[in-house]
Amino acid sequence: MHPIIIFSKMDLSQSNLFGYIEDLQELTIIERPVRRSLKTPEEIERLTVDEELSDIERAVYLLSSGQDIQGTSVVANLPVLMRQNPAETLCRVLPKIREVLHVAGVEMQLTAAVSFLTVLQEESVSIHTYSHSFLHIILQNLEHRDAGVSNAWLETLLAVIEALPKETIRHEILNPLVSKAQLSQTLQSRLVSCKIMGKLANKFEAHIIKRDILPLVKSLCQDAEYEVRTCMCRQLEHIAQGIGAELTKTVVLPELVELARDEGSSVRLAAFETLVNLLDMFDADDRSQTVLPLVKSFCEKSFKADESILVSLSFHLGKLCNGLYGIFTPEQHLRFFEFYKKLSTLGLQQENGHNDNQLQLQTLEQEKKYILVRKNCAYNFPAMTVFVDPKNFHLELYSIFFCLCHDPEVPVRYTMALSFYEVAKLLNSGVYTIHKELVTLLQDESLEVLDALVGHLPEILELMANGLENCGSENKLLSIPDLITALTTAEQRAATSLKWRTHEKLLQKYACLPHIISSDQIYYRFLHRMLTIILTNNVLPVQKAAARTLCVYLRYNRKQEQRHEVIQKLIEQLGQGKSYWNRLRFLDTCEFIMELFSKSFFCKYFFLPVLELTHDPVANVRMKLCYLLPKVKSTLKIPTDKHLLQQLELCIRKLLCQEKDKDVLTIVKRTVLELDRMEISVDPFQKRFYENDLLDQEKERQEHLLLEMEQLEKEKQQNEGRSTNINNKIFEKKRRDSKTSSVLAKSITLSVPGSSSATSAGKEDKKSKLVRSQSFSTQALHPKYNTLDKCPNKSSATGYASSVSGMGKNCMLSFTDDSFRTHSGGNSGNAAFPSSSSRNIFNSADQKSNGNKEIQSRKMSIKSRKSNS
Repeated sequence: MHPIIIFSKMDLSQSNLFGYIEDLQELTIIERPVRRSLKTPEEIERLTVDEELSDIERAVYLLSSGQDIQGTSVVANLPVLMRQNPAETLCRVLPKIREVLHVAGVEMQLTAAVSFLTVLQEESVSIHTYSHSFLHIILQNLEHRDAGVSNAWLETLLAVIEALPKETIRHEILNPLVSKAQLSQTLQSRLVSCKIMGKLANKFEAHIIKRDILPLVKSLCQDAEYEVRTCMCRQLEHIAQGIGAELTKTVVLPELVELARDEGSSVRLAAFETLVNLLDMFDADDRSQTVLPLVKSFCEKSFKADESILVSLSFHLGKLCNGLYGIFTPEQHLRFFEFYKKLSTLGLQQENGHNDNQLQLQTLEQEKKYILVRKNCAYNFPAMTVFVDPKNFHLELYSIFFCLCHDPEVPVRYTMALSFYEVAKLLNSGVYTIHKELVTLLQDESLEVLDALVGHLPEILELMANGLENCGSENKLLSIPDLITALTTAEQRAATSLKWRTHEKLLQKYACLPHIISSDQIYYRFLHRMLTIILTNNVLPVQKAAARTLCVYLRYNRKQEQRHEVIQKLIEQLGQGKSYWNRLRFLDTCEFIMELFSKSFFCKYFFLPVLELTHDPVANVRMKLCYLLPKVKSTLKIPTDKHLLQQLELCIRKLLCQEKDKDVLTIVKRTVLELDRMEISVDPFQKRFYENDLLDQEKERQEHLLLEMEQLEKEKQQNEGRSTNINNKIFEKKRRDSKTSSVLAKSITLSVPGSSSATSAGKEDKKSKLVRSQSFSTQALHPKYNTLDKCPNKSSATGYASSVSGMGKNCMLSFTDDSFRTHSGGNSGNAAFPSSSSRNIFNSADQKSNGNKEIQSRKMSIKSRKSNS
């Protein structure tokens, strides 16, 4: 069997070898075109330029005898030449460029259009010089046979028109425009004329536009080609803004009405969009008599005969409904709202006017169109909320809102996430209605949706928290846990994805949570997670975002014990961590601490741990520390922090003397000079440091306020606990009294002579209880009051209560046992006082003697009962 194994191994190795050979052959095939594309020595010689030539001479030479790629590079470098030597460039280089552009290819033409626009924007020459030198070249290339090149030059010309004086525009552009807009000119020329006229409408007075431009506009609106009519229709908005409302009503509106009935769908679409954009310029009569009938016909045809307008109609529906709101009758209002509802579910159900066969034959284009329509409905949802009135949201719009937030397509949910803040603002106190949809979007499977929602997350959460407070405590308690779970789930999903920017943004926005949820919820659900991200994440911006958010959480934490725990973890796991990367993040965290906390807080907890990093074995850590030292010094207050200043100076001396790394030593020397120039505020509220001192005082006041609030909460809890203990004792006493009263009643009825002995035994029981309560109170005292000599008067009710709360079940048993003791048990109580200075427990010998005496007292009480009976 051994040869067979060897043979199989040989086959395996040979197959691998053949695979490698095939891969090598493929690589050689790939490399062949590269080798063929290499330049020959003759070609390299032709491309070589004399190094002694100046920039201008080299540009002229390359434009004259160089190859196309060299000429294109010269054209791309034109703005630089204009900055360096504008006169020589205009005289020698620009004429050459003008000659070359006649026969240049598409790439050089596009590069020239961009370079000419850059020269205009940089204002390398005066506008007069620019119009004299560059404008003619731009106008010559406007009608280039390539549509992309023509549009590029047109964009440059439209930008130039903004800067040109009126006289230049009139002579160089407007006068030639009359001939180029004629029907005899080419289609490209007429399209360019339409766009130029739209730009010129804002440059001249109304009477000049009416005389020189409006006749051309009317002519182009009646052009034989639908592309020209569409282009001119889209420019009517700019022309209307230039001529004013009166001329718009008499000239532009009739043209729009006629174009809205055009045979071309693109023309009708352009007319509809222009009408919507010009609604503000029409009065109520024009809207009700002219615009509204057109819009109604568009809506009717969109489902039946002309679906091409459906996407545009869904996009402009919000603006249209609010623009026509004042003239709607209740029936029309309801009709347009139902139309919006129909659009919002288009493609999801069989209620869009098509039969079943048409639905089965839906093409991919139709599906894309329907998705776009629903996306536009999501975009218009805030506008429709205003249209319907936020008070009616729950009855009228919530079902639509729910469907759009749960739409199967990501673009629709993405748009709803973008619109969520606007909707929340409109709902105001009723925002709790959409709380579940916020949770849904936070837990969405697409990170794009989460990224869109995160932009206004702090504002949304603040509105949500206020709304939950207004709707009642019951809803708040039920809703907040869902919200916290959704927030943690969103962060975890962002952390496990490759989109670290979304994760960074999310962590930055989570800094708002102290204003939304309680300190304990943040501590247990978010704070430790931030520390984990700092320690384990590999993306620096994410770590810094987590560090800053953690500092914000620490700033608003309301329990000193938790704060100390977090500070200790920061120092131990970051500042003293094994990884130099963690120690660098500790310095970043300290920067955030200095930004968010008072100077005294930083000096108390972080000043010395930061200085310890001067002995760090990694040069990068020491280098970063040196950059941070000026900020560290600025936190000191003299003379309070004089000892810390001495420590700082000592560390700097050690760095100067012991530092071996050259780069670090250079930064140390530079830092020393900066520290020497720094001034430390000796007296508070000096004129130079007044604003900083005032801000620091406010931070310190807030920190003290947190401590005071924590102390008040503790006292409140103690008082509540004490009241519950007192209530428990009263209840126990009543229960014992009821038992003893029943026993006494029975004993009285059986034998009257035993009553005197029972009363005497009760008195002795009270004495023994008083003595034991004194002994228990001495045990529950502070350690410095550990003897009776120091605290003789602790036999009050408070001491009794504290002894009960301080002891355990044994104490309760001992108290119940006292009720059965007789007079002989009174002496045992005196032995319960501790003779030593122990704090919390008795000596073992005392406990044994006390135990024996208690047993004896029980036996005596039993004997006395038997004798009495």
